[in-house]
Amino acid sequence: MWVMTRSHPSRSFVTMGEPSEANDSSRVTSDVGRATVDDRVERGRRARATVPRTTHGDWAPAADRPDPIAILEQQATTRVADLVPIRYGRMAASAFAFYRGAAAVMAGDLGARERSGLQVQLCGDAHLANFGGFASPERSFVFDINDFDETHPGPFEWDVERLAASFEIAARSRGFTPKERASIVASTVRSYRQAMRAFAGMSNLDIWYATLDVDGILRQWGGELGGKAIKNLQRNVTKAESKDRLKARTKLTRVVDGELQFISDPPLLVPVHDVFTAEFRAQIEQVVRSAFRLYRRTLASDRRHLLEGYELTHLARKVVGVGSVGTRSWVALLVGRDQDDPLFLQIKEAESSVLEPYAGKSQFANHGQRVVTGQRLMQAASDIFLGWQHVVGEGGIHHDYYMRQLWDWKASADLETMAADVMGVYAQICGWTLARGHARSGDAIAIGAYLGRGDTFDQAIADFSRSYADQNEKDHSALVDAIASGRVTAQLGI
Repeated sequence: MWVMTRSHPSRSFVTMGEPSEANDSSRVTSDVGRATVDDRVERGRRARATVPRTTHGDWAPAADRPDPIAILEQQATTRVADLVPIRYGRMAASAFAFYRGAAAVMAGDLGARERSGLQVQLCGDAHLANFGGFASPERSFVFDINDFDETHPGPFEWDVERLAASFEIAARSRGFTPKERASIVASTVRSYRQAMRAFAGMSNLDIWYATLDVDGILRQWGGELGGKAIKNLQRNVTKAESKDRLKARTKLTRVVDGELQFISDPPLLVPVHDVFTAEFRAQIEQVVRSAFRLYRRTLASDRRHLLEGYELTHLARKVVGVGSVGTRSWVALLVGRDQDDPLFLQIKEAESSVLEPYAGKSQFANHGQRVVTGQRLMQAASDIFLGWQHVVGEGGIHHDYYMRQLWDWKASADLETMAADVMGVYAQICGWTLARGHARSGDAIAIGAYLGRGDTFDQAIADFSRSYADQNEKDHSALVDAIASGRVTAQLGI
């Protein structure tokens, strides 16, 4: 069921901005504590009158819907130009790959819809490949959402619709029958609804402490997985636990003149000395070192103390993902007591969320802080080195970044081999996880009341998912045609 998962900065590093005061509160639920349970139930039921649950199933592209390729081209204007063709090539590979990279396209479609008014901290890009396993600070293997580049407050249904549609699209890519696809999507939404109603009956602290580890997965869904899938899960968890900083040292570095350095594997991994001139490289390295001193201030004091035991020794650009390709992304190698004590940090650019034009401007001036705050709010356990920083580059161009460990027991679902019944269980796991993230930030009682006991909402989202998957196939074809016509340039197979 599981496999292991494994960014070209422009010449923009010149001076570092001071980090703003850490803010771990999203204010999404600021009025919840002053309302009674009955008031919150009534709020959810009133939302049904404003936006009936059945209306979530009514979707068709707007007559003035923007050209999806134009949206991608607009995003490319702020990205590293020579990496954008890799993004187009990856998105062109399949309809599901296109969907992964087209969060901005879907944000426009969702933003044009009626809204429930029930706000949560959204993941913003809650497709099924953005869930997975990783190590908690307590060194247990947990399952959670693992990508928050687009996180932003908004109506809870936007995340549910993106997640459910991703299962419809992925199931189509596997050639599953319409009946199998319908069952998988229904499992996604039913699990979300049932979990949210369960969270509605829990105390605030119990919701906050709720987490999902391997034992929890087996306890809740082991009977549906079957023996083969359970063995695959256990085997891949063991494999995930070996994908750590020591494996990163073996895979990503070599010893040069007695010191560890990143290998060169262009265009996906390129050491800084292969990208820039010696003079400009020295400027970059000086600025990055200053950045680390300021970045430490966004960490808790104990983690700041831990990080101070490491020295930054090497830097490289690394291309990862699909939708993120072209944003400025680095990997930093730090060494502690010796070369057997490496630490790898990813330094990833954070641009404005694709949801902002439709859900309002972020309360954070630094989008790295927006990402970190949303991640800490939605995840049950976050990376101990998760923090942010701001860079002012040449010409006064500003870039925000967030930092985290590169590899720390990371694993993801093997969608290419997953059977239909196993995907149905995986859909339930993702639905539960998304509900838990929303319950931490939003009003679980009101959302649970809105969803109700029956499957009205489930069926509406299933209808939406089919319609949106049809549109996504058309959008993917439009990208393939744009590549064939020369409108956009793509590098395939990278």
